Amino acid sequence: MALSLFGPAVIAVLFLVLLPDRVWASDSSPIGGGVKITYGSVIKLMHERTKFRLHSHDISYGSGSEQQSVTGFPDADDSNSYWIVRPQLDSSARQGDVISHGTIIRLQHMTTRRWLHSHLHASPLSDNLEVSCFGGDDETETGDHWKLEIEGAGKIWKQDQRIRLRHVDTGGYLHSHNKKYQRVIAGQLEVCGVEEKRADNIWFAAEGVYLPVNENN
Repeated sequence: MALSLFGPAVIAVLFLVLLPDRVWASDSSPIGGGVKITYGSVIKLMHERTKFRLHSHDISYGSGSEQQSVTGFPDADDSNSYWIVRPQLDSSARQGDVISHGTIIRLQHMTTRRWLHSHLHASPLSDNLEVSCFGGDDETETGDHWKLEIEGAGKIWKQDQRIRLRHVDTGGYLHSHNKKYQRVIAGQLEVCGVEEKRADNIWFAAEGVYLPVNENN
């Protein structure tokens, strides 16, 4: 099993343990280079403008759905910002397959095993679409489906590409901004969904463990 070590000025050590259908990773430094992202890879998504990572934790919203909250987190070395890239429900895709523009994917929070999710509840700070974590290894639905939109000319998802994730059921783009929580998760940014393309919809893959591409890709 090949591991990618990233960071031009930092020697990073990654530990990868493979259990049936599970991938675990330690921290790495921010990446650079164009390595293809494949199903089964464990990644952090960095919000382009704020540089915060997409994050979740076992803390529920106090309003709306009251599901597990999703935020933007400022520190690169936090283990609760890892997400496993999974195919959509009923897909024939396999671990190690590459992911192209327009593909529907799911992101599973590595620590809690819940899925990045959205619905028509209002987000706590901005009254946009709430983004939460929902379900588990044996519980997932179409509300966990996100369409990958690659910015620019590239058609295969790579580490250095700017992307948007559009929620299939609601049409909302995964979004963050400067609105910060003040209690319990103070200093973390709101993550929500908005219906139109904005500069604050842009994310890219940062730290992670990237599984090698299947030979037939």
